[in-house]
Amino acid sequence: MPRSDRPRPSRSPGLPALLVLLVLAAAPGGAAALPVTPSAEPAPPAASAPASGPVRTGVPAARAALRRLLPRHAGQFTLLPGPRSADGQDSFTVSGRAGAVVVRGSTPATVLTGVGWYLRHVAHVDIGWPGDSLGALPDVLPGPPQPVTRSALVRHRYALNDTDDGYAGAYRTWEERRRQIDLLALHGINEVLVQVGAEYPYYAALQRYGYTAAELRAWIPGPAHQSWWLLQNLSGFGGPVGEQLIEERAALGGRVADELRALGMTPVLPGFFGTVPPGFADRNPGARVRPQGTWDGFTRPDWLDPAGPVFAALAADYYAAQRARFGDSAMYRMSPLHEGGTAASVDVKAAAGAVQKALDTARPGAVWAVLGWQDDPTRELLSGVDTSRMLIVDGMSERYEKPDRETSWVHTPYALGTIHNFGGHTTVGANTSVWIRRFDAWRARPDSALTGIAYMPEAAGTDPAAFELFTDLAWEPGPIDQQAWFAAYARSRYGGADAYAEAAWEALRSGPYSTGTDTAQPQDGLFTARPSLTANKASTWAPGGMRYPAASVRSALDALLEVAPGLRRSSAYRYDLVDTSRQALANHARVLLPQIRAAYQGGELGRFRLLVAEWQRDERLLAAVTGSDRNFLFGRWTADARSWGVNDAERDRYEYDVRSLLTTWGTRTASEPPSALHDYANREWAGLLEEFYAPRWARYFASLDRALVSGEAPEAIDWYAVEEAWARRTSSHPTEPSGDPYALARAVADALPPADART
Repeated sequence: MPRSDRPRPSRSPGLPALLVLLVLAAAPGGAAALPVTPSAEPAPPAASAPASGPVRTGVPAARAALRRLLPRHAGQFTLLPGPRSADGQDSFTVSGRAGAVVVRGSTPATVLTGVGWYLRHVAHVDIGWPGDSLGALPDVLPGPPQPVTRSALVRHRYALNDTDDGYAGAYRTWEERRRQIDLLALHGINEVLVQVGAEYPYYAALQRYGYTAAELRAWIPGPAHQSWWLLQNLSGFGGPVGEQLIEERAALGGRVADELRALGMTPVLPGFFGTVPPGFADRNPGARVRPQGTWDGFTRPDWLDPAGPVFAALAADYYAAQRARFGDSAMYRMSPLHEGGTAASVDVKAAAGAVQKALDTARPGAVWAVLGWQDDPTRELLSGVDTSRMLIVDGMSERYEKPDRETSWVHTPYALGTIHNFGGHTTVGANTSVWIRRFDAWRARPDSALTGIAYMPEAAGTDPAAFELFTDLAWEPGPIDQQAWFAAYARSRYGGADAYAEAAWEALRSGPYSTGTDTAQPQDGLFTARPSLTANKASTWAPGGMRYPAASVRSALDALLEVAPGLRRSSAYRYDLVDTSRQALANHARVLLPQIRAAYQGGELGRFRLLVAEWQRDERLLAAVTGSDRNFLFGRWTADARSWGVNDAERDRYEYDVRSLLTTWGTRTASEPPSALHDYANREWAGLLEEFYAPRWARYFASLDRALVSGEAPEAIDWYAVEEAWARRTSSHPTEPSGDPYALARAVADALPPADART
């Protein structure tokens, strides 16, 4: 049945909303500047005030968020509007005394950023993504030793990849999305991509251009695959989508955008750059349409030439439909010709100018955000627009040696970005030392065009340390000392100082969090790889080997197990313990598989069977330990998808949408070489491990065992057929964790070789 918490359809913004929109449009970056209250500052609550008392505030949205984040302690905060810095940047100030903390900020979101700073640096607790240590807070909060002011170093603090809605969960609830907004505000973000419901303006506008509702519902992909439709890479897969689904996703997207505006954050909405269904020119005489060929085996949607007839009218209808459900914004995301689009006879310079003109007509002064990826944006595209109203969110800032963004992008404003996670892989690590070094060096250039940061993992919410450090770049004065940062993080992450916690994070810092510029992502796991004795990665585009010494993770696991019992109760500790255990097992698979290969090639049946048994034991341990934390449960993924269907057919279709994304990804042509998208979004999740990955390896090992016994060639297995059959299943899995994370992590440590082992 549909969820009871599903939002009602949104209406066009009324007078209060329109006033907010006018303020947003006028303020720098679209963020509403809060006026400083002219009256005297109200007295902060007394130290003895009950924790459940009212929050004194001039920023209602921040007050509501604080009550969600700190229900026991919200009453000990006074939240007030404050000024921007002298150079116009967002700013917060934290002051007060014990039990009476005062936080001022230039926007409601910046007030929350100040609260987040206070929690980590004064109270020494953490609200991470995911996991927190709020249970360590005392009944009466400590006061800051002295007032502290922090100002943003950059204007743009952008978050979320174009693929996030697919890989992080397209079927999430309002409560889950609001929690994400709260966390982004707490960590200083002010611009957030809103993709949920983005199909609605296409669906509404294109019915005026010769398409039936049924045709459009068949063209629009299932929600888990819509990210790539918006990037003009594919259409139709996972559909048709239901009428109610479109309506409810539009309502949810409008609600997300409204919440962002209430916090003074900019909802970054998808803009229109010409994506149209097949046959558009036949139904609209005079339209110039260019087929876009294929993308990894999928037929791409057609491109309506923005410089030709019809485009301006369709763009106007698109933006009108979008405004009715999502309101206005000051920033819109568009990436024409993404990953191999075909310009053909289209004049890209003229097309870019027409895209910007249509946006400016609908939303005067709006910023066009474009992804810096591969060769995009090209100089030809940039030459056709007013680059002062563009922002390039750089997806490759941490890659390659000596990139020169000012020269490549002719001084177009850009944000240093990270895509440290691809496909939502469950793997730890990021190029944090590269981030620190480049952010400071690029800002210091005499001709620097760097105006922001862009947090863009392909699925957010999988690596709390990476999220926290990257967002700190925009707020910490002076260069971040990486080693000192991780030591402080260890204290706040678990709510207290502990030598073992600090040692664990020092091991992780020196290992998976100190990788270089060879690539952006850590290696993925082999338990999730399509079976082969020579497998060295699961995803085609993942690194083919370890990017750091495996002993660093094994040492971190040992240290985490010794953390003081009083600090083990937090969800942050439990998450990190499970994740580190998972990573240690995944890394050990890279030792085991070559040994299995050697035994097979040497015809050593007994040794082969012993090693396969060890592999399968590790799979069972992996399933058990990940099953003890809700963030690693496959059952939540499928249950969320099914909850949106209005009948069994829809529920089954939406479950296939999310199952296929993690496994086959799409059709046989897309899944198999040369496209080879299979397992791109692999995850070491309980449920997925037992039902899909382990049986896949078991079938493969059984075929090798029979070959060793018979002397014949192993069975030739059609893996796509196996994977597609599994993706069509509708089995259910636990949606709540089970088992003791500490006991299970201890079992993992006992089963694995010690950190100093040479094998």
